[in-house]
Amino acid sequence: MKLAEALQERADLNRKIEQLQDRLSNNVLVQEGEQTAEDPEKLKDELDSAILRLAALIAQINQTNCTTIVEGRTLTALIARKDALSLKIRLYKEIASTASQTTYRARNTEIKIKSTISVADWQAEIDQMSKELRLLDNQLQQSNWNTDLIE
Repeated sequence: MKLAEALQERADLNRKIEQLQDRLSNNVLVQEGEQTAEDPEKLKDELDSAILRLAALIAQINQTNCTTIVEGRTLTALIARKDALSLKIRLYKEIASTASQTTYRARNTEIKIKSTISVADWQAEIDQMSKELRLLDNQLQQSNWNTDLIE
């Protein structure tokens, strides 16, 4: 199995677990004399099985990410770089947006608010980081499809 396939399965399992939780919640209480739509014990068994598979899959994914080297760095390091870059871009966008706000004045005697940063410079930096993020994401996606999952 390729790493990308394992990541897809992990996402599917997370969705399945969430759905099973909802189904269980809908079937653990019933009015006296009524029947549940689904057997809670069967749903519990299915939930336990999905969680067990998820745990095994996560361990394999993490092991694969820690040992696979791409251009001198592990996949784990690349993922950490991607997460940090995404955070930095989001924060810089919020700061640039705040600095871009125009304050309208009704009279010249009112206080004028002006930006203390160069929004254009910040936006140029955001654009550069966004390009780096896209390239990094492409590199990770390619690696995920070329890397065999450690069993």
